[in-house]
Amino acid sequence: MASKLEALLAKIRPDRTIDPIGRDVDDAVNSFPDCPAQVTEWPEFEALLGRFLGHVEAHILHIPDAAFVGDVGFSWSRCINFLNRAFGSSGPKAAFEMARTGNEGGIYAVLRKVASLIAAEYVNNMIGACVWSYWNSLSVDEKLAAGEEYVAKYGHLLPGELVEGSAARIRADLPKVLQQHPRLVRGLDRVGRR
Repeated sequence: MASKLEALLAKIRPDRTIDPIGRDVDDAVNSFPDCPAQVTEWPEFEALLGRFLGHVEAHILHIPDAAFVGDVGFSWSRCINFLNRAFGSSGPKAAFEMARTGNEGGIYAVLRKVASLIAAEYVNNMIGACVWSYWNSLSVDEKLAAGEEYVAKYGHLLPGELVEGSAARIRADLPKVLQQHPRLVRGLDRVGRR
């Protein structure tokens, strides 16, 4: 019988978290309707990005776009955060210039970058919810045992500075380590394919 830790790790495997959301986001980008090659007016840019965010989230949540039509202004305010993360503190202006001129991949590159950040946010939220639900269900003794089990089974995959001594850094912040576990596994999968 699988331990609670093994059950959690099976639940948050990349093929159950990262991959499905990535596919949903790719489908959303590829099916986004009425996307012009260039956007020359700021209001049009805001509306386009707002619609795009709703379209991507509808795909991730597997609901019809029509059911997800919300306030474009609210969606735009969320897009500002994504654009600042993607393109720096003047992200919306930089992205608009790309969309207006078609340079550096144009509007399509802007949409792809925003989509990848939306995907990362949803993946982080999904994995975080699973990890914290698991962690909060454990007793103190089970939390200590989970740290021991994780280090015994996966410590060899982690950087040396994390596992040196008694791997206290891992045991002290196991939920954070568990949230990164699917990415660790994904990175190892990619190394094996080269």
